[in-house]
Formats: sequence, structure tokens, C-alpha cells
Amino acid sequence: MKTVTLPDELKLSASKSIVIYDYENTTEISKQQVLLNKNTFSFLQEGSKEVFFDNSGYAIDNSQFLLMKSGHCLMTEKLSNDSEYYRSVLFFFSNEEVLKFIRKFKLETSNSKKLYSTYSFNYDSFIKRFVESLIDISKLSKSIQENILKTKLEEILLYLIDLKGLDFLYSLINNSDNKNQKFIQTIESNRLNKLTIKELSFLSNMSVSTFKREFEKHFHSSPSKWFQDKRLEHSAFLLKSELKRPSDIFEEIGYENLSNFIQAFKTKFGVTPKQYQSN
Repeated sequence: MKTVTLPDELKLSASKSIVIYDYENTTEISKQQVLLNKNTFSFLQEGSKEVFFDNSGYAIDNSQFLLMKSGHCLMTEKLSNDSEYYRSVLFFFSNEEVLKFIRKFKLETSNSKKLYSTYSFNYDSFIKRFVESLIDISKLSKSIQENILKTKLEEILLYLIDLKGLDFLYSLINNSDNKNQKFIQTIESNRLNKLTIKELSFLSNMSVSTFKREFEKHFHSSPSKWFQDKRLEHSAFLLKSELKRPSDIFEEIGYENLSNFIQAFKTKFGVTPKQYQSN
């Protein structure tokens, strides 16, 4: 699958540090490989969206919006049931603008050790009015837009900091130098997501061959066996702790049919899912 680079492929000026785009689509997209060259607010208006990043992922409807750090992600866009189209107001901004913002308002450093590549927020009346103003601004001349958008970026960041604290802001400029730690975090965070080796390689910014080599070095197992074990362990949790039936979970665990799931479960645990549940 071709990798889409944003905002470049929207034919927006690459030299601008802050740009907006009122994006609409009538075709569903599934796990599109996306390289974000800028941090991005995705103010979802119609349809639903799912994203996977190295250390986090979300599935949202249009009661929520996302803040996504620049980098590699997988993106799914589903059309609205009512209007049968997808719409999101995209607000792109560079790390340089984030650093200017932090210096201008003399913000304290975040002490959090858990900084993620994407964050989800709920709409409220303030945010809805804010997005309406962005749509109005998108219709103005480019020269006017540039000046107004710097103020609009400050507005939304200050508002979200007041609501949520500073962690989301510092996650945007956090560049972990520990590549091994980042790789392991990518694998652990996506262990139950049904992603292919190629998709995981993309999130890790590696070729498939490099990904497999690094995986075996860190996890002492092939990717297929390791992920199967993790999903079977999760199925055991669902059977025992949540009392789910095997027929309800085999697809969630990544099996095409019930009999294959039962056979794999028995091979790993020595008993069938039903026997395990009743013990």
C-alpha cells in the first residue's frame, strides 16, 4: 500500500508552519499508511476514524477529536451512516510552533513518564465554536490565514492545557533517543491489535526484514508465534475473568474460525477453552 505524506499531498504550502484543510471523502480507507510531517488536530465532523501509532491508538466517532504527533501511523476512515461521507477539519502545526508557544507562556516541564503519540478529546461547546471558526478562516486568503492561525493555535492549546494539563503538549516534542525502548513499546502497545508484520514494520519505521531481525533479537521468538501467544493469553483472560464464550471471542483473537482457535488454545494450554473455563 502506498504511503500518504501529510500535509504535503493535500497540496498545501510545505513552507507554512501552520495550515488548515477541510477534508472530505466519500470512499472508505482502511489502515492507510500515513506519514505526518506535522503535528495534527483531526476535528472529526462526519464518519468515524481509527488510528494506530507506535505507542497508542484510538477509534473515535464525531463526538471526539484527535491530536496526533508527527510520525508514522495507520489510519482508517469510515463513512457516516446518514450522509455516507467522511469529513474532518485538519489543523497542522510544526514542532517549532510548539516550542515558541512553550517559551512565550513560560510553561513548566511535564514530569510524566507516559507520553503518547496520540490523544483523544471530547467535543464541548467551546471546541465546536472553535472548529466553526477554523472553517470560516479556511475560506480567507492565504496571507490572512497565516497570521490568524498562529493565534488560533495558541487558543486551542491554552484551552486544552487548562482542561487536561501539559502532558499532551510535551508529547509532541518528545523525541526518545532510545530506539530499542521505542521498538519494544511499539510491539507491546499493539500486541492485541490485528496488525500485519508490514503494518508493524511501518509503525516502527523499518523494512520488514529489519523488523523481523530486531524482533527476534529483543523477543527471542518469531513475530507470528509471539503475537499468537499474547492473543491466546488474552483469550484465557476473557474466558476466565469475563466469562465470554469461545464463539464470541475467536475473531477478536485473530482466528478465522472457531475450530482453529480451539486447536491453538489446546496446543498452548493443554485443554480446550471450555475445559479451561470450567476448571
